[in-house]
Formats: sequence, structure tokens, C-alpha cells
Amino acid sequence: MKTLKSIMLGLAMLVFCGAVKANIRHDQKLTKNYAINTFVDAMTRGRLNGLNDVIDKSALFSMVRANKVLSFDKSQMLEYLQSNKNTEQTCVTSTSIVEDNANIEIVKVDMKYDNFTRSNYITIANTGNGWKITNVYSVFS
Repeated sequence: MKTLKSIMLGLAMLVFCGAVKANIRHDQKLTKNYAINTFVDAMTRGRLNGLNDVIDKSALFSMVRANKVLSFDKSQMLEYLQSNKNTEQTCVTSTSIVEDNANIEIVKVDMKYDNFTRSNYITIANTGNGWKITNVYSVFS
């Protein structure tokens, strides 16, 4: 009888834990930190896991090169990063928060190479479906 009670209790706990886990929505993992860490991982290490999820469908990527602004959409950026998948950058990366409030965050990500620094100004917005990257502006110095 004692064994039967233990088995029933174990099964009840298993069902309860499964039900609790099932209630965690996909967008709950889309936090500010997750979005930034996923982007930095993709840019510096070529790790693309979760990147598609943290970039908003209307995101714009811009960079200044030789006094000209180049702009790319989400699909173009993902295609470029896919072609450089698992490529480790030889840079030192640092992040700092420029602005932060309930709906938007702007983060500066510096990638310091031997001869130059790439600064990425990343705008992350609370889209209602989690925090997603909506704009990245890159400058080189």
C-alpha cells in the first residue's frame, strides 16, 4: 500500500510539473538580456541559435562606410550571418546601456579589433511578443 501511494504521488507530481512547464510561453524567454546576448553571440562567435526569434520582422540594420549609409533588412542580415556561421571574431566585446525604460532599450556593443572598433547601437523594443531587436546602427572608428 505504501508503494502504491508513493507511485501515485510521483505520477501526480509528474503531471503537475508537466502542466506548469506547458504554460511557459515562447515569448517569455524573449527578455532584453536574452536578445542582446543572442545578438552578441551571433556577431562575435557565429552562433545563430535563437537569433531569428530576437530580431523583429521589420528590423533595419544600417552601417556607415566611407561616408555612405548601407541598410539591410532582417532576411539580408540573417543570410549574411548564415554565410559566416561559427566564425569566431578576434575582438574584445563590451556592452553598455545607453537608454532604458519600460518599452525600449538602447545598448551600445563595442567590438574592439586590433586596428579599429565597431560600435553597434542596438534598439530593443517590447513588441508585445517579447523584447526584440528593431534597429542596429553600426559605426567604425
